Amino acid sequence: MFLDFALENYSVMIIPNVISVLSAHDVEVAETLIGVIRFLLIFVAARVLAEVLVRLSLPTIVGELLAGVVIGASGLHLLIPPSAHTSLNQGLVNFISSLASIPPEAVPDLYFETFPSLQAVATLGLYALLFLTGLESELEELVAVGAQAFTVAMAGVILPFAFGTFGLMLLFQVELIPAIFAGASMTATSIGITASVFGELGYLKTREGQIVIGAAVLDDILGIVILAVVVALATGGSLDIAPIVKLVLAATVFVIAAIALSRTAAPGFDWLLDRLKAPGAVVVASFVILVLSCFVATAIGLEAALGAFAAGLILSSSKNNHAIQQSVLPLVSLFATIFFVLVGAGMDLSVINPLDPSSRSALVIAGFLLVVAIIGKIASGWSFLIDKPTNRLVVGLGMMPRGEVGLIFLGLGTSAGLLTPSLEAAILLMVIGTTFLAPVLLRIVLKDKKPGGGNSIPDELAADPVGLI
Repeated sequence: MFLDFALENYSVMIIPNVISVLSAHDVEVAETLIGVIRFLLIFVAARVLAEVLVRLSLPTIVGELLAGVVIGASGLHLLIPPSAHTSLNQGLVNFISSLASIPPEAVPDLYFETFPSLQAVATLGLYALLFLTGLESELEELVAVGAQAFTVAMAGVILPFAFGTFGLMLLFQVELIPAIFAGASMTATSIGITASVFGELGYLKTREGQIVIGAAVLDDILGIVILAVVVALATGGSLDIAPIVKLVLAATVFVIAAIALSRTAAPGFDWLLDRLKAPGAVVVASFVILVLSCFVATAIGLEAALGAFAAGLILSSSKNNHAIQQSVLPLVSLFATIFFVLVGAGMDLSVINPLDPSSRSALVIAGFLLVVAIIGKIASGWSFLIDKPTNRLVVGLGMMPRGEVGLIFLGLGTSAGLLTPSLEAAILLMVIGTTFLAPVLLRIVLKDKKPGGGNSIPDELAADPVGLI
């Protein structure tokens, strides 16, 4: 996934002479040091900024993303993906050279040659995160607000997607595939962030909270289907009607099958788990389902990412749902951190430098996406009919944060080579902006407002996602 065209070209180049004269032992030592230093940089930077944002009552994933920006291609040049086409920090090069006793000129080549192993770990984090997102859907628990959630979800997908896609094409002459992808990135809603804020304010099991959670689930399903189709089309190089229809139908049938299997296959999975006694049975069995679902998705021409999400949907009705979530969460916290940091590390934010006149168009695009992303979701709060008092502004604001799902879209678009640097930066600012603003605005709107008794959803019907922040 993360091995884009530039990296593939790099990997087949003639090995530099300076590396060929090194002993196998020296190369092994240097590669080990490089790997350890990269992991240390990622986790230390991510934890420091995550702790800062936690104290500000803001999502930690934004801290992980910003950590990548700080140490990556737009910052200190300590963590550089090969696709960034920029040089490593010379201090880091000299440090590795002195520890490994190899010439400084050999360090960058070894650094970039070993980068795919880090990207593979990040891909594992991405799939685990998508699996957890699907697992948290808990579709059967959304019956009480099903109609309203469906209406809000459809409006929350159609409005930002349509206005974002066509606005980019008509106003900024963005090509079709990148415009569609940018539009798709605005369809997502972060369940974890919204659920966390609602839970903190006592609104999670209210009518507003459950409508938002239900709509967010459906938004993620629709958005990831769109994402899988766009990536498959872009990589296949065909925009003919027939392949598009085929992919849309395949993705739709695949997701419907996953939802159906959540009713039929989950009991069999539970039966198997009840008979497994070895430690780690829950997480191993869950990842077997994850791998199989990714394999099937890939085999029928879809993105493995859709398979990972579908695997979560399949197990969402399991009686061991919360046990699976708790066993998978540490892995997500570990590996998804690498994914988010790498997304930030590969960003070239120089394209939105406000002091550079040539960057103004990118800033305008970023502002446009942010406005459409906010208005499109807020408007969805007025899209449904209900005969009970409901705070529609709270529903709209709850749909606003893109969070980890928006970053997943950005990461996949970047790795597939679908986005220009300016559009990458614009989507990044849109995701960060909505993720920051939503919790702040919700706290302002709901400050000192306790939910009324008649506004509560019974516990047996209320969804209660674990959250990803």
